[in-house]
Amino acid sequence: MVLAQLGGSISKALQRMSNATIIDEKVLNECLNEITRALLQADVQFRMVADMQKNIKKVVNLDDLAAGHNKRRIIQQAVFNELCKMLDPGKPSFTPKKGKPSVIMFVGLQGSGKTTTCTKYAYYHQKKGWKPALVCADTFRAGAFDQLKQNATKAKIPFYGSYTESDPVKIAEEGVERFKKESCDLIIVDTSGRHKQEVALFEEMRQVSEATKPDLIIFVMDSSIGQAAFDQAQAFKQSVSVGAVIVTKMDGHAKGGGALSAVAATKSPVIFIGTGEHMDEFEVFDVKPFVSRLLGMGDWSGFMDKIHEVVPTDQQPELLQKLTEGSFTLRIMYEQFQNILKMGPIGQVFSMIPGFSSELMPKGREQESQAKIKRYMYMMDSMTNEELDSSNLKLMNDSRIMRIARGSGRPIVEVMEMLEEYKRLAKVWSKMKGLKIPKKGEMSALSRNINAQHMSKVLPPQIMKQLGGMGGLQNLMKQMGNMGNPKDMMNGLV
Repeated sequence: MVLAQLGGSISKALQRMSNATIIDEKVLNECLNEITRALLQADVQFRMVADMQKNIKKVVNLDDLAAGHNKRRIIQQAVFNELCKMLDPGKPSFTPKKGKPSVIMFVGLQGSGKTTTCTKYAYYHQKKGWKPALVCADTFRAGAFDQLKQNATKAKIPFYGSYTESDPVKIAEEGVERFKKESCDLIIVDTSGRHKQEVALFEEMRQVSEATKPDLIIFVMDSSIGQAAFDQAQAFKQSVSVGAVIVTKMDGHAKGGGALSAVAATKSPVIFIGTGEHMDEFEVFDVKPFVSRLLGMGDWSGFMDKIHEVVPTDQQPELLQKLTEGSFTLRIMYEQFQNILKMGPIGQVFSMIPGFSSELMPKGREQESQAKIKRYMYMMDSMTNEELDSSNLKLMNDSRIMRIARGSGRPIVEVMEMLEEYKRLAKVWSKMKGLKIPKKGEMSALSRNINAQHMSKVLPPQIMKQLGGMGGLQNLMKQMGNMGNPKDMMNGLV
């Protein structure tokens, strides 16, 4: 059971409970048992699951609830809160400061994706204006330095290592010293891993830690590790002062729940999750939006942040003007496809929009959808400026369509399909007149500028049904206006 399936199972259990005519003790127990089974199948530690069930029953005492209380909402909020508590140790990790040298040491078992994660971490901060550097202190695994060197070169990040020196402590010490002199403000030390826990591994980690005096030690956990996660994480925590966790391979068929148990074992927060092999498939982990997305409730704030990342500030007024006018051309569609692809893995982008992920981006078909968008863009590359800038499809006669098909190397039927997609999006765009993109963090502005009546005309019928009709959409609008308050956000969702 992959993590998305876990979220789907919990959502279904809550939905079945919501559909019950009367919510009594029996319905509540059936719902909690179904959630418990889903968590155990996902390799979440038994004790954590048992505690969660017990805590929910304490909060949801059906006998004590007055007749006016919304039992469904109280139960859903209790489940949401407990899942958040399970993933949140209640204390933040060390945060590096730009311009001030920080040493970050990575530890974990061999095969957990540690070296790749070091580069992703460096690349993420490099894009934010840091000056990172990588030090390969892994002398145990053959090819470790070559891998780090290749990754660092590709990402244009300075690196240090040695083919001849066998002492990882000496390499780590020299590398850190060198990059401090070069004014790097984020020095990342990649350490050795093993196939299993060994005394030699922990001793080596302690020595490297003593020599480099890291500001933060990050434990890298493979999400496929299963029930062993808790014990493995605890062993690392007892050896060195683990301050944060990064969970890797969250895109595969791993169960995932076991890796999240590492939070309980290390009492350290998850700060990032790796969602693929590529450099940009690396997400900041934020508990509430993550649980919200896990349960299919979306993450509007994350989606808007993505938009602000990929749409340059100087282009936002122009985009806003086009939205206000309701004019939509093939060129605008091309630009928006570019923005979607820049946001990162397309499945992640759509998972942030409540109701959209399962309908428009079926699990397992993300790559297919991404490839289709790229094919549409190839076809538009074969168009003239007149064709791209016109909103009149009558211009697209048979000879033009044949020319576009030949120029892009695609069948005529696919060009026709792309034009149909344009017609569909143009219809949606025409109904979005007056929509404003708020400044980062101003979700209430979005709420004020889009009302439920407005959105109901835009959303496809199947999504309206999934959101629970006009009432569910109004609750969603409320959620968007209350993003700053977790309690209000949950009320809006349920």
